Amino acid sequence: MEEFDKKPKSMKRCHIVALPFPGRGLVNPLMNLCKHLAHKLGDNVKITFVVTEEWLGILESDPRPPQIHLRSIPNVIPSEFSKSSTFDFDSFIEIVVAKMEAPFEHVLTTSEPVTVIIADIYMIWAFSIGIQRNIPVVSFWTTSSLVFSVMYHADLLTKNGHSLANLSACCDEVIDYIPGVPPTRFADMPLLPSGNDPKFNPAMVAFTMLDKVQCLLIATFYELEPQVTDTLKAIFPFPTYTIGPSISNITTTVEQQYHIHGKKTETSTHECVNSMEHNYLKWLDSQPIRSVLYIAFGSTHPISGEHIEEILAGLCESGVRHLLVSRGVHLTSRVHDDGRAENDEIHTSSQRLVVPWCDQLRVLCHPSIGGFLTHCGWNSIMESIYAGVPMLAFPISFDQIPNRKMIVDDLKVGMKITKEFGEQALVKRDEVKKIVKKFMNINDEAEENVNNEAEEMRRRSSELKEICRRALAVGGSSDNNLDDFIKDILQFHGND
Repeated sequence: MEEFDKKPKSMKRCHIVALPFPGRGLVNPLMNLCKHLAHKLGDNVKITFVVTEEWLGILESDPRPPQIHLRSIPNVIPSEFSKSSTFDFDSFIEIVVAKMEAPFEHVLTTSEPVTVIIADIYMIWAFSIGIQRNIPVVSFWTTSSLVFSVMYHADLLTKNGHSLANLSACCDEVIDYIPGVPPTRFADMPLLPSGNDPKFNPAMVAFTMLDKVQCLLIATFYELEPQVTDTLKAIFPFPTYTIGPSISNITTTVEQQYHIHGKKTETSTHECVNSMEHNYLKWLDSQPIRSVLYIAFGSTHPISGEHIEEILAGLCESGVRHLLVSRGVHLTSRVHDDGRAENDEIHTSSQRLVVPWCDQLRVLCHPSIGGFLTHCGWNSIMESIYAGVPMLAFPISFDQIPNRKMIVDDLKVGMKITKEFGEQALVKRDEVKKIVKKFMNINDEAEENVNNEAEEMRRRSSELKEICRRALAVGGSSDNNLDDFIKDILQFHGND
């Protein structure tokens, strides 16, 4: 993404206030967007990134452009580290809506004049605050255009007697009335435990308030979802921009080939930020090309110990090399030589490495990675597409279910580890062993059709990587959309 060069020479400095939803997987995409805006606007922008004190502690050591200033509000919501295995996202939204509005207003009151607020779509009171203060509000959606259309048109689901609270009720029925969304089995729709009625599901309320926004930003790229994106653009009276993938190291991984920032740079896998990063990168360096299965199950929806036991045992029996991220708050079993897992410790052998955390995009871009066993969260899918890595899909809830359909059935850059999802998805270790070997193209029988399927999946992943990176490159669809969004900001600010 090149530096924006169409701004007036006497331009006044813009002040953007960014308001992420305070949850893992939702903060980082908005931060990454802010980094891209900072690069393009240079000294002509100040970005105030508003988070809780706890999130300030998480983010303050991460590198960021000098234009981005972290501003904290009190910890008025439950801790990110105290969420239990029964964590309820809908209840968390209610707490955020009830508790964070007043502290955020205080930030605005004590800040310099604000040009625009970019707020996660779930921060619904940002709309009314913007109207009261005459500040334009831009809504930021962190997952796909397809899921956005489903959520926005939830009233059509209700009129047709379909509740997203229970996808198994009529799982094989085809839904063919959501604008922009191709005919889709009901079982492949997003799972919303509280249903699709805004009266009972606080997550749905935001989609009833979009008439108050000035612009919509979606963290996807146009070439991935052209049909539904065009439909959304036609529906809304305000600009709708796809600006993704909203990922972190565009400046350190791809510009060698695409000159995203107009210059060529060299990168090294050994430029590590800490000893843990050095350890897992060194281990990856010692593995054959495309031989390692990377495994991470996200950070929002917990996975039961029973699932983990069977998956890890099947992995060990398969003989496939693997790197597992074992975040202690969600993975409760132990990993020893027999294939079990232990929280927050590093375990290593020639075949397996278990770490509590890693730089996911950096790992996915490593040449030894041959596949990604993922929960199908949107951030993970975007990073895997960007890296050209095929996916083994294990969805748990919400958008992960239609995301699985996209990568397996539509894009054909992945395989399913189960037919079902969530607690119904338990597979035994023998099944895991079989699908992992097929996915990684390691088969005792060396069946030609199996090998061809795996190779075709890798070929398509490589092609999709090129499409994704062109979208981010100078003159690509996402880069152009970001430029157009900046023009909107300049108009908000009176720099016509």
